[in-house]
Amino acid sequence: MSSSPQRPAPAPSGLSDAVAEDFALYREKFRRRLPESLDELHGPTKGVVELPLHMAWSGMTSYELGKPRQCMGLYRTVLHDDLPCYLNQDLLLQLWPVLRTLVGRSVRAVWEDAFPQLASRTRAAS
Repeated sequence: MSSSPQRPAPAPSGLSDAVAEDFALYREKFRRRLPESLDELHGPTKGVVELPLHMAWSGMTSYELGKPRQCMGLYRTVLHDDLPCYLNQDLLLQLWPVLRTLVGRSVRAVWEDAFPQLASRTRAAS
């Protein structure tokens, strides 16, 4: 996981100091879980992925990567958790322009701040 010093993503303006501090802590929680590089993501690109209950406790645990909606659902769930085991760099880059709209602002900002190629992929898709 990430140990290199990365600058924290800024909190949205207009928040109270306490809310901004909570927001910054929330983002830092996700930033610490990031891999050093997207090259570390060697998850599957096809077949069925079964998530453990601690990751998918409130919903689907089985995802067919050949079905775009299920693949997107898997990535949306896993962006918060056990990354290298489940995510694949090529699929993440392919899915990112849409996936970024399905995750929270904090998760999106942390990932795009740590991996500029995700943000540039979004601009290229526009």
